[in-house]
Amino acid sequence: MTASAASKAPSVWEDFIDIFTSPSEVFARRQNGNWFLPMVVVTVICCLIFIGTKSLTQPVFDAEYARATAAAMRANPQVTAAQMEKGKAIFGTFQVVFFLIGIPIGIFFVGLLLWLIGKLFDSTMNLGGGLLVASYAAFPKIFQFIAGALIAFFSDPSSLTSATKITVSPAHFLDVSNTSLIVLTLLARIDLFTIWCTILLGIGLAVIGKIPRSKAMTAAFIVWILATVFPLYQAMRSM
Repeated sequence: MTASAASKAPSVWEDFIDIFTSPSEVFARRQNGNWFLPMVVVTVICCLIFIGTKSLTQPVFDAEYARATAAAMRANPQVTAAQMEKGKAIFGTFQVVFFLIGIPIGIFFVGLLLWLIGKLFDSTMNLGGGLLVASYAAFPKIFQFIAGALIAFFSDPSSLTSATKITVSPAHFLDVSNTSLIVLTLLARIDLFTIWCTILLGIGLAVIGKIPRSKAMTAAFIVWILATVFPLYQAMRSM
C-alpha cells in the first residue's frame, strides 16, 4: 500500500458512521482490528442517552418495578413493600452502573455465540473476530435508546405500563395486563433495532468468517434464538 493510499484509509471513528451505511466495508477493513474500542463507544453513548432521557422513561421503570414487587411478594409473603421500596431506591441509584456492565457483557455473550455457531457453518472467524462483529453490530442500539426516549416523550406517562411500550416491536401495541408475558417477551424480540443488529451480525460473519451470506444469516438467526432463551426463561419464572 502506498503512502497516499494509506493516508486515505478511513479512520476507526469513520467506522462508527459507515457501520450504518456500508457495514461490509467496515468489517472487511477491520477484520483484524481491536473489538474493545467499538464496544466502549457503543456502551458509553447508550449510557449517556439513558442518563439524558431517564426522566422520560422513568414511568416504565416504575411500572416494571411495581410488577416485580407484586410478583416477589406473592412468591414470598415475608417480603414487605418497605423492603422492595428500599431495593427500588438502591437499583435506581446504580442503574447506570448496571448498563455500563450489562451492555459489554451482552456484547461479549453475542460475540461468543456468533463465533461458536459460525464454526458449524465452516467459518474461519476467531473469537476476537466474533467480539469485533458483535461490538459493531450493537451500534443500532444507540438508535434503539433514542427511539425509546422519543416514544416516551410523545406518550402519556400513564400509558407507559411496560418496557415493551418503548420498543419498536409488535409488543408495543399489546396491553401487558391481559397478555401473556411469554408472548410479550417473544414479540418484543421482533424489534426493529434487534433485527437490524442481527442482520449486521450476519454480514460481519460472512465477511470475516468467509462463508456465504445465506449461511451467515442463518447463523445470526440462531444467535437471535439463543439470545431469546434467557428473557423467555425469566418471563416463565415470573408467571
